Amino acid sequence: MNLIINARQAGRKHALIEKQTIAIDDLPGNPSLRALLTAVVKQQVTAYNDKPAEKQLLPFLSDQQITGQADHGKVGFGTIYNENKANLLKAQETALQAYEDGLFAVFADEEELQHLDATFKLTPQTVITFIRLTFLAGSHW
Repeated sequence: MNLIINARQAGRKHALIEKQTIAIDDLPGNPSLRALLTAVVKQQVTAYNDKPAEKQLLPFLSDQQITGQADHGKVGFGTIYNENKANLLKAQETALQAYEDGLFAVFADEEELQHLDATFKLTPQTVITFIRLTFLAGSHW
């Protein structure tokens, strides 16, 4: 199944990721938030671990690559300097813990998904939005 993903940060005008489509293999039509998070993390860890660790002597980007990357908000060579592979189970545990700690919120279309084990209806047109939350710092008098 293909998912449409948005990533935003509270207080920022532009999205971190704007309507990016990712392919998820093992996700049912009525998943729980826990299943969604673990599936998205699995896809992202697999994509990260599959990136080549090759180093080019003279890296360059074509105009088309620069334009395409600029549309996503970051232009770079895609080089991974840390050659260690990501641990899937640790990444999934971290994502679930971050959600439980309130570090981000998840929306399916306009509906906030508030409970990890509650299911929701997922269609190919559903837009999943992750909002990274920031805490206000200051003193309390």
